[in-house]
Amino acid sequence: MNTATTLPFLKMNGLGNEIVVVDLRNSSRTFTPEEVAAVAADRISRFDQMMVLHAPRTAGTLSFVRIYNADGSEAGACGNGMRCVGWFLAQGGAGERFLVETRAGVLGTVVKNQASITVDMGEPKFDWQDIPLAEEFRDTRAIELQVGPIDNPVLHSPSVVNVGNPHAIFWVEDLDLYDLGRFGPLLENHPIFPERANISLAQVTSSESILVRTWERGAGLTLACGSAACAVAVSAARKRLTGRRVKVTLPGGDLMIEWAANNHILMTGPVEFEYEGAIDFSKLAKVSV
Repeated sequence: MNTATTLPFLKMNGLGNEIVVVDLRNSSRTFTPEEVAAVAADRISRFDQMMVLHAPRTAGTLSFVRIYNADGSEAGACGNGMRCVGWFLAQGGAGERFLVETRAGVLGTVVKNQASITVDMGEPKFDWQDIPLAEEFRDTRAIELQVGPIDNPVLHSPSVVNVGNPHAIFWVEDLDLYDLGRFGPLLENHPIFPERANISLAQVTSSESILVRTWERGAGLTLACGSAACAVAVSAARKRLTGRRVKVTLPGGDLMIEWAANNHILMTGPVEFEYEGAIDFSKLAKVSV
């Protein structure tokens, strides 16, 4: 049982993706899924993802970061959230370049200013068992999955990849023709994805630009999902729809994604500071402390 009744937090966003940053590097406190969901539901501290900084586990890193979705589930990656963490640490004196760790591994961060923060999101995983999928697909550039009638599907043949989280990308000619809010929950929880999946619609507009909308696992429709932008970019390059450096335009704005020669994905974009607050656990519904 946790004894602290209040915790300070920073409210930020990455292209409209609502982020709460909680610094527990000097505390042994942890969050339960129920607490996370209650914090997300609160008017003051609501978020899409909560980034919780713990003491570092690996030499040379500044923190081990746990990432929580609004439903209390834990994620392995959040690109927009990691940019917010990067800005927070840089403001605390970390300098321009440093390393942090998540479930997805050790991630390098470069903070030039609030409008340009680059996070090394690591290497994408394409093998079906690493995504993971419930059954074998040798070519994950397009798997057998569709929405709608078998002879005239509404959506079909998504690319799948793991970029810290499982992602499925459906390639479309016009994003506005599809109701992702309707299809997203069904596809997120499809049996083919044993750990659920982030679902994106992607419209390639040139060899250097893609429009994307995402239903985020555990959070729902989002203005921006950094790991989805990375997943779309590498999948487009694999299918030879684009080059390896593209501008990904999300409802909240643009991210630059580069799939570098060393197989790492570099994501660059801005963050915005909103306000400081305090989580008051004594006032959160259905949470005991």
